[in-house]
Amino acid sequence: MTDYRAILNKPEYDFINTNEHLGKHVILLGLAGSYAYGTNIESSDIDIRGIALNKKSDLIGLTQFEQYVDDNTDTVIYAFNKMVNLLLSCNPNTIELLGLAPDNYLYLNDIGKMLLDNKRLFLSKRAIQSFGGYADAQLRRLQNALARDTFPQSEKEQHIFNSVKNAMYSFNSSYKNFENGSLEIFIDKSVNPELETEIFVNAKLNHYPLRDYASMWNTMSNVVKDYDKIGKRNKKKDDLHLNKHAMHLIRLFMMAIDILEKGEINTYREKEHDLLMDIRFGKYQTDEGTFSDSFYDMMREYERRLHYVAEHTDLPAKPDFKRVQELVMTINERVIRDEI
Repeated sequence: MTDYRAILNKPEYDFINTNEHLGKHVILLGLAGSYAYGTNIESSDIDIRGIALNKKSDLIGLTQFEQYVDDNTDTVIYAFNKMVNLLLSCNPNTIELLGLAPDNYLYLNDIGKMLLDNKRLFLSKRAIQSFGGYADAQLRRLQNALARDTFPQSEKEQHIFNSVKNAMYSFNSSYKNFENGSLEIFIDKSVNPELETEIFVNAKLNHYPLRDYASMWNTMSNVVKDYDKIGKRNKKKDDLHLNKHAMHLIRLFMMAIDILEKGEINTYREKEHDLLMDIRFGKYQTDEGTFSDSFYDMMREYERRLHYVAEHTDLPAKPDFKRVQELVMTINERVIRDEI
C-alpha cells in the first residue's frame, strides 16, 4: 500500500500545526472516503479525518471546541469529547476511523493508540440502527434516481410524494396538524391534462413565522426540482454517482455485519475489493440504466445476513458507559495536568 503520510508536509496542511485547537492536541489523523475503503480511483479526492484533544480551557474553562473543518483539503478534525459521543452512537462516518488499515493512519500518538486499543468499548447493537439507516439512505438515493428515469408518471409522482414526506419528517411526522395551523399533502387525480396524478397541498396557516414557512416550502420545492431535472440529466456523470451509491450500500452492509458478527471494525475492504469496484464501474447496471436482478439478489442476501447477525450478535444493547467514561477521564486528566 502507498504511504500517504508525506501529504501532511504540504503547505496546504500547515493549519494542522498552527491552529490553536490542533497542533500538539492532535492524537490521530487518517484517510477517509474511497482511500479508506480501498475503492479509490484516479480521480478520487484525498479526504482526512482526525481527532484532537479538547484544551484545558475547554474542559475546565470557558472555551469550546467541537471540530475543525478545512474545505480546501477536505479535512475534518473532531474534538475528542465530541468524537466519543459520535462513537457511542456507532455513527458509520466516525466509527470507521477506528478501523482503518494500519498504513492509512497518517499520524497516531500514544493517546490515539490507547483509543484504538479500546475501540471495542464503542461497539453495540446501536450499529443495527446507525448502519441500517445509512444503508437505507443509500438505497433511497438509488431509488430516487431510477424513479426519475424509468417509472411511469403516476409512479414518479408517488415517489416524489414519498420523498417529500421523508424530507419533511423532522418538521412534522404526520404532515397535518401543528401549532398555528395545518398542512396536508396528498395525491389525487391531476388537474393538469398532461399528468395522470398530481401532488396537492391543503394548507391553513395563522400567525406563522415567515422564516419557518420559507424553510418548509424550500424543503418541498427542492425535492420537486430535483425530479424535474430529468430532461437535463447528464447520464454519464449521473451513472457514476449512481454506481457509487450502489457500491456504498453494499459496503455498509459488509461493515455492519463485521461489527455485529465479529466485533470488528474493518473499514478497508481488501477481500471484497474486486466486487465493490465491479459495482462502482457499472458491472451491475443494465443498458436501461437500472440495476440487474443479480445486484438486487446480492443486496437482499446482505440484508438477510444483517438481520441474522443482528438477532444473534454478542454485542450489548448499548456501550458500557462507565468504562467509556473511565477512558475519557483518564485521557482528559492528562490534559488537565499538562501532560500532553
